[in-house]
Amino acid sequence: MLRTLRTAYWSRARQFQSWSDALLRSDPSFRKTVLQDHFGRRRAVRPVSGETARSTALAVKWLLRAQDATADDGVSYGYFPVAEERGWQASYPETTGYIMTSLLAYSRCADQPALAERVARMAHWEAAVQMPSGAVQGGKLTAADRQEPAAFNTGMVLDGFVSLLEHKPDAVIAEAAVRAAAFLTGDLDEEGFFATNGTFVAPGSIKLYNVLCAWALYRFGMLSGESALCAAALRAAEGALRLQAANGWFAENCLTIPSRPLTHTIGYTLQGLLEVAALSDREDILAAVERGFAPLLAAIEPNGYLAGRFAADWRPAAPWSCLAGSAQLAIIGYRLEALGRGERYGAAADRLVDFLKALQCRDTGNPNIDGALAGSYPIFGGYMTGGYPNWATKYLLDALILQAERAGLDLGAASPCRQVPA
Repeated sequence: MLRTLRTAYWSRARQFQSWSDALLRSDPSFRKTVLQDHFGRRRAVRPVSGETARSTALAVKWLLRAQDATADDGVSYGYFPVAEERGWQASYPETTGYIMTSLLAYSRCADQPALAERVARMAHWEAAVQMPSGAVQGGKLTAADRQEPAAFNTGMVLDGFVSLLEHKPDAVIAEAAVRAAAFLTGDLDEEGFFATNGTFVAPGSIKLYNVLCAWALYRFGMLSGESALCAAALRAAEGALRLQAANGWFAENCLTIPSRPLTHTIGYTLQGLLEVAALSDREDILAAVERGFAPLLAAIEPNGYLAGRFAADWRPAAPWSCLAGSAQLAIIGYRLEALGRGERYGAAADRLVDFLKALQCRDTGNPNIDGALAGSYPIFGGYMTGGYPNWATKYLLDALILQAERAGLDLGAASPCRQVPA
């Protein structure tokens, strides 16, 4: 009881401090965002139909600014105006990894080849800070003697390595990818679960969202001709299916509260399973993705708002939205439609993305937030409170690219920013 009261006290104290900083000490553009978010009503958010090219270009520019904000070639963890360490944070190896994949995708569809050089810089930085075991550290970049390995982070960096290798040969990155894949396959237990979760998430023997690593493993297996990597990826996917309930809900699937997982980690799990299913032609895995996505489809409000957590009976379990999770689930919707599972999925994805476009920072006069997507709506909600984590904007970018593809929009021809600076 005393511990619960103490936890509640410090939580309220942090909230009070955040509000005080936002209202009295922050940039006026951020203060305006806070007030609009918290004194508006979620049903009053007006979705933005169209403007996909502009939103996409803004997201890319912000991600590049996040790279430029660091002292190395990694991408900043994000911009946090009222955090204890205010402003741009240190580089974050995990998400720099899968941001590489996003920027290469935009480079192709918007005809901006110079972005590939940005990605190469990110990749070589990742290889330089990779642990001797082949793992990638959890958390923001730290000194080598303080690094703790994490399977998930390793998989996300492997994802970026594979994307660059698909773009062009690179001996340094190829060797780093081999070591990352070896760590992951060695970390996979007999039941198909990755064992090394790191110290930056709540303790637990299983973190089901680690199955997203299976997609990177399968891709690298195909690229390298190593069928054992594809087999390991399938074992991870099959392990995840054993924790799916009949109603589609996945157990052990959250960073912190498995009984009420974030849409962020639900999105990780569904994407890992979907993409492995697509590559391996496994109908049973794809059907499991549909079972896990259908209840969320029904929970999307008319304007595109989606609660940030869900309980085991699929009741919304948070009074705020996890915006990264909404973007990730939009990606699932677009991909299911592209795989021939029905137009309703793409239509739902458009609703989610149009809601997110309305919340993307635009024309604020503050280049540190223009183009970014916050962690939560309202911004002092329960996920990445009061800030702009880089992965929210990364997933918005991925979803926008798929929205443009669904609409037949040429991002290169339509972009209001024809060349994003390298």
